[in-house]
Order: sequence, then C-alpha cells, then structure tokens
Amino acid sequence: MKRGGNSRQLNFRRTTTQGDMQMTDQNQDDTQTSTAGIDRRHLLRMTGAGVAALGAMSIFNITNAEAQDMSNGASNFYTSDRVTLQKVTFKTQYQTNVAGNLYLPKDLDRATKNPAIIVGHPMGAVKEQSANLYATKMAEQGFVAISIDLPFWGESEGQSRNLVSPEVYSEAFSAGVDFLGSNAFVDRANIGAIGVCGSGSFVVSAAKIDPRIKAVATVSMYDMGSAFRDALNHSQSVEQRKAFIAAAAEQRWAEADGAPVQYVGGTTLELTADTDPVQREFFDFYRTPRGEFTPAGATKQTTTKPTMSSVVKFANFYPFNDIETISPRPMLFISGDQAHSKEFSEDAYKRASEPKELVWVKGAGHVDLYDRVDLIPFDKLKGFFDQHLA
Repeated sequence: MKRGGNSRQLNFRRTTTQGDMQMTDQNQDDTQTSTAGIDRRHLLRMTGAGVAALGAMSIFNITNAEAQDMSNGASNFYTSDRVTLQKVTFKTQYQTNVAGNLYLPKDLDRATKNPAIIVGHPMGAVKEQSANLYATKMAEQGFVAISIDLPFWGESEGQSRNLVSPEVYSEAFSAGVDFLGSNAFVDRANIGAIGVCGSGSFVVSAAKIDPRIKAVATVSMYDMGSAFRDALNHSQSVEQRKAFIAAAAEQRWAEADGAPVQYVGGTTLELTADTDPVQREFFDFYRTPRGEFTPAGATKQTTTKPTMSSVVKFANFYPFNDIETISPRPMLFISGDQAHSKEFSEDAYKRASEPKELVWVKGAGHVDLYDRVDLIPFDKLKGFFDQHLA
C-alpha cells in the first residue's frame, strides 16, 4: 500500500520545561439559581476552571496567546477527493451505539490487511470538529481511519445529552477497535489511536487496559481529571473544588425532582471587552464559521457545555496513573509551545515509559492544532504510525 506525504518542513523542538502561566476562572454559565444557600454563579466563578478544556477560564501572563493568529491556515471542514467517507455505527460493551465516520483511501487494497487509526474529538466538541480533519488526513496517508463521536455527544447515543462519563468515553475507543477489527481489510494487530484535547486523556485511559491499541498519539492533550480537580498549574484549591461538587450535588437533587438540566463551562456565546484571551481562542473556533457545528437535536446554546450534575465525575478520573504500563507500546505527545494546556503533555511524557516522544510545534497554541493544517505535524503522525503500525 502506498502512503502519500509531503515535503513540508516543520519546526519542532523538545523540552520538559514547565510553563509559567497562572490561571483563574471567568465563568460564562447562565445558571442563576441558588440552592441551599449556595450562590451558584459565584461558586462557578471560583471553580469553573475545572472545566477548563471547554473554555471556562482566564490566563495571566499570556502575551503569546494574545499574539496568536486566530484565522490563517484553518481548515476544520477539509475534505479530500483521495478518500471515501462512510457513516457507521457500532456497539459499546454497554450496548449503546457510537457514531463514526469511516475514511478509506481510494486506492486501498481490500485484499490485504491494512493498519487503522481511531480519532477522538476535543472535549465538548463533536467529530465534525477536528476529528474528521485528522481522520481524513491520515486516510490520505494510506491508513484506514475513523473519527468518532463520544457517547452523549453528536450522533452517538446516550442520555442526558452532554453527560460526562470518562469510563464510557474511554470504552468508545475500545469499541472502535472492535469495529475496525471486524473489517477484513483491517489488520487487527496494527490499530492505533489519536486523541485531540480531552480525547487525549480518554485514549490514554483506554490504552492502559486495551493492549489492542498498539500506538497512541495525543494532540493538545488535556488531562480532564486534573483540569477539573486542580485547574491549570494547580490554581484551584480543594475547598473550591468541594464547593462546586456540593453545588452539583444540589443540582442533581433538583433534576431528580424534575428541574431542567443545567449546563456549565463551555465557550461563551459572545465576546465582550472583558473576555479573556483563552475564551477568545476557543470562541474563534467554536463560535465562528471556522469550526462552528451544531449537531442535529442540539442547540447553539448548549454546544461545548457539559451538564453540571455530571461534570464532577472528572474528579475521579486519573488517566495518567499507571501510564507507564502502556510500554512497550509507543506514545507520541504533540503540543504547541504556546499552548495554555502544555503542562498536561509534559506531565504525561514525564510519567510514561519508553518508547515515548514529546514534540512541541513552534508558535502554536492549544486550538491552533485543532485545524491549522500548516501547523499540525501530519508528517510526524504519519512517520509515527508508519513505524509502529508496520
């Protein structure tokens, strides 16, 4: 099988230097109800950093982020005449349907066994945001590739919508392995995975207990457990976390009594003079034609926003514990050297055992690697999977 590529040179550098950013929260949630004497709006201002991957945050000392290019080179909705697309569904072990887009190279030799890759979208997004792009590009390189909607999001099953369930999210990747391996043209011994943003932590979680995932790559990864518990650079206190958990528990009582579901975090719906630089970065992707997508049955007001009563499940999510047990399967961590999230890739790299690699994309921020095709190191991803999904 032939795999295409290009000769574009990317500027990589490797380091383990910790970033110097500090974070606080500017919550954009519309919840105004007070429960049991707790002012939720104030409480979410304190602790919304726990859903930082969804944009509910502010950052100090962020002149680099403010200077980032917010438009050039973006191609989230990229399509290719070199691949075919088929919409698919498959079952998890919970017997719920996961929806995906299966991308095949047009010159795929179906008489042979071919390597395959599963791609997961950013937390709060759907497959049409970043994951389709990565899957299309990997199919152009000759791989069988599938982008998936995490359960409770997009076209995948699950109620309530936007529910947080890290275990079920991770199971979706293993179910994707089941599906890919059921195709006669896929080599069961050579299936890998790419996780973008929050899906990076779900892929790691899946790979720890599913050795069928032979190679793992993450891009702009978030450790969603740490992001909820501690916020960036551990800027959230335990008391702030406990206060949010208490409010979420009260909201669960309210919903059990018939109250409507409440949503938290996410990307703001409009910019103001006070909107922080990171929210602006997310807004430029999620709230503009660059990357905006509202799946059927959803509303613009709820896209990117998890439910308040379920987001606390991230408090029990520790994807990097025992990450070293993935070895000797290889791991590749990719992040922009200007990304506010880079601490998570650094942490995962530090904990993982060989073979491993940490790659910084010079000048790139967190969201840049969602869709800026001139910055995303597709050549690096191709080389990694060529080597390890031989």
